Order: sequence, then structure tokens, then C-alpha cells
Amino acid sequence: MIILQLLLGFFLANMLGYGGGPASIPLMYEEIVNHYHWLDHDQFANMLALGNMLPGPIATKIAAYVGFEAYGWLGVAAALIATTLPSALILIALLKLLQNHRQSKAIKGMTLLVQPVIAAMMLELTWKTSETSLASLGIIQSLLITAAAFLALVKWRMHPALVIAAAFIYGGVVLPHL
Repeated sequence: MIILQLLLGFFLANMLGYGGGPASIPLMYEEIVNHYHWLDHDQFANMLALGNMLPGPIATKIAAYVGFEAYGWLGVAAALIATTLPSALILIALLKLLQNHRQSKAIKGMTLLVQPVIAAMMLELTWKTSETSLASLGIIQSLLITAAAFLALVKWRMHPALVIAAAFIYGGVVLPHL
């Protein structure tokens, strides 16, 4: 039964997550945390932070971790198959079709209209994830860390893995002494 749940949960999250791994993260959160309860909110947030430090697509890392937690190595296989195979097959078929209709106003309109929806989903996930930080660190420290991370990413163009690693170090070295 868990294998079928893994297949269905990751299939739905990744098929509806237009735009790739980052766009499917809020949908995965819904399936993993709220629907099937494979992880709680804090476990998901930690897994997401660590997964973003590692190379490769985030969706497959999430699938592998959650699959293993839910049902061991068979769970890994089921979650990875549900994450990658359907979209890969559809991609191959749709690319042929889209190449023939690349200049269509309908195709352009569909892809442009979906982008604000993805942005709203990412903002909702950011809000949910920041609630824990605000509760434990307070608003001032949370805003300072957010601002430092934003500057590191946007102004100084640091790699996200380095910013996440710096946050882990800060959290492990500085926070226990405050």
C-alpha cells in the first residue's frame, strides 16, 4: 500500500508542478507533510535545506529521501520512478508538438500565465517555512539572517550551497550561545 501511495503522491506532485523541481516543492510538501504524513514540517524543512546544498535536481533528492523514510530502498525506487519517468515520457512527446507550434499565441499565453501561479506557490512555502524560524529566533534575528542571505545570493552572487552551509554553521556555533 505504501508503494502505491509513494507512486501516486510523487506522480501528482511532479506532474502538476509546472516549471520543474522548485515549482513542485509546494506540491510535494502538501503530499509529504499534510496528506501522507511521511515527514513533519521541521523534517521537511531540514531535508529541503540539505537537499539544496547537494548537486542535482531537488525533486529527485526529495523523492529518494522520503521514499527511503517511508519504505526503504523499494520506496526510493517507487518515489524516483513516479518523479522522473512520467514527465520524461511526456516531455519527449510534447517537445515534438511544441516545436511545431512555437510561435502560437496560445502556447505563449499558457506558459506566461502559469508563472505568477508558481511564484505564489513558492511564496506560500516560504511563509510556512519562515513561521518556524520566526517563532524560534524572533523577528529581528530572522530578518537579519534573511537579509544577509538575500545579499549573499543576489549582490555577491554566492552559491546557494555556501549560503545554506553558512546558515548551518551560524545556527550551530552562534545560536547556542545567544
